[in-house]
Parts: sequence; C-alpha cells; structure tokens
Amino acid sequence: MKQQQGREQQSRARMGLARIRPAVHQILSGLLLVILLSVSLLGGASPALAGLTDDRFDGNIFPLYAGNGSLVPPKVTMTESRQRQRPTLLFFYVDDSSDCKSYATVISRLDEPYGWAADFIPISVDMLPEKASYDPNEPGYYYKGYVPQTVILDQAGKVVLDAKGAVAYEQIDDVFRQVFDLLPRAESAALKRRQLNEVSTELVAEPTRP
Repeated sequence: MKQQQGREQQSRARMGLARIRPAVHQILSGLLLVILLSVSLLGGASPALAGLTDDRFDGNIFPLYAGNGSLVPPKVTMTESRQRQRPTLLFFYVDDSSDCKSYATVISRLDEPYGWAADFIPISVDMLPEKASYDPNEPGYYYKGYVPQTVILDQAGKVVLDAKGAVAYEQIDDVFRQVFDLLPRAESAALKRRQLNEVSTELVAEPTRP
C-alpha cells in the first residue's frame, strides 16, 4: 500500500515538472535573447559614443559635445527675437557632421558672455521646412546650403556676419563687441562699453537664470 502511494506521489511530481518545464524553458530563452541583444547593441554602439571626428549620428550635438543642452530647442523663435529687437545668432547645423560637432563648443562658449543679451538660435537644417521662398523672419531665409553656417543679425535685423564653416571664437566675439559697442579685445579683456562721456559703464552678466 505504501509503495503504491509512493509511486502515485512520484507520478504526480513528474506530471507537475512536465507542466512547468515549458514555462521555465521559455523564460530562460527570453533571458538569453535579452542578453544577446544587449551585447550586440553595446558592441555596435561603442564606436558611435566616441564619434566627435566622424560623420555619424549620435544624438543632438549640443548636450553630447558642447555640454550645453540648454541651447536646444531654442528658447525663442526668430520672429520673437526680431520683435524684442535683440541681436540674433543663427547657427545652422546637422547632427551627423564632424565639423558641426566640434564647432558646437564655440557656440556654447559664446553663449556664456552673450547669451543673456542676444538670442542664440541653433537650427538643424533637417528641420527647415521646404519652401520656394522664406520671410526675413524665418531662419531659412538666411541658410545658404552648407553647414556649419553662422549668421549674426544686429538689433535692427541687419546681417553683420554670414560665415561658412568653423569660425574662430575671437572672430565672432569681435562682431558681438561691435554690435554691443564694446571696447576691442586688445583694449579690454572684460566686456566694457566704449566711453561715450564722463561715465563709463560695464556690460555685466545677467543674474543666473532659473
């Protein structure tokens, strides 16, 4: 009698194992697939993570290479900048260009002393609408078909710089100094206004924005 009961228990145990074995196999197969996919993705992504000198897409260039994700998306539109009569810097770029990746750091550095007094508007040319013509208040009006391209408009909306390719920090700094009527860099490393009368004012940075 006891032997028969033992055999019945063993039979029920085997039946239970038979029922759960497919589920266990499925779970293990799923885990293996996840591990294989992770290894594959990491192996394929490693070269792209260090892609400063290549023309591959890694993501937006400003947080990745310029350390300044606050520039994208732009805080204002070009129309708003014109309405406020502020100087405007347009930077035309694509995310899969090594030239744009390296030059983004220059734009980011310029944002530190001038970003509070001028509007910086990075424009991914892939996002420009395809139109036969553009209004002067649209970035596409100033785009010449190459990247990187830097355009600066003064307070009146006049183009004071239209540069192709990577431009030296000092060259753009000189343009901004003229726009804001500042002393030349040779006369003052600090951003000081030209002396118009007995009173000389200094261009001080705006308090840190929240």
